[in-house]
Amino acid sequence: MKVGLFFGSFNPIHVGHLIIANVAHQSTELDQVWFIVSPQNPFKKNKNLLHEFDRYDLVQAAIEDDYHFRASDVEFQMPRPSYTVDTLAVLTEKHPDHSFTLIIGEDNLGSFTKWKNHQVILDHYGLIVYPRPNAQKSDLTEHSNVRLIEAPEMDISATLIRKMIRANRSIKYLVPARVEEMIQARKLFI
Repeated sequence: MKVGLFFGSFNPIHVGHLIIANVAHQSTELDQVWFIVSPQNPFKKNKNLLHEFDRYDLVQAAIEDDYHFRASDVEFQMPRPSYTVDTLAVLTEKHPDHSFTLIIGEDNLGSFTKWKNHQVILDHYGLIVYPRPNAQKSDLTEHSNVRLIEAPEMDISATLIRKMIRANRSIKYLVPARVEEMIQARKLFI
């Protein structure tokens, strides 16, 4: 099975994430897209970062009706901070019959060479890159294992969504209805 890995804090997951994942799935040969929920980095305390289990539950709620999508908590059991290359090694060991590719925003491509063992990721896994507003051009776009896809330039901000929640404003249409219901029921981000 060909799996695209979409890493993020998903704090909270919103329609921008889902649109990008769907476009990546529809415009490539991917069988599934897995949302890799990144746990809180203990070295970067962020009071706005919801607990990883709540964020995982929100991702599950957002994708529950789409069998092409899957939520993964693989990094919850890994040493922290976790590095993408290490997560890829764990997933490859757990799922030797799958091939994995990273889905990243064009804004991350410029700094990709600073990632731990970036060459291993490029050579053995590859990248599917979606456009991001104001992203700098990168020489990596010419790499044979980098695939640029056409997608809407999503600029939906989880920060804005959290501010709207705290201000008791509606987040309808910014997040799936099931996610909005769960945020309200659990009183998240307040």
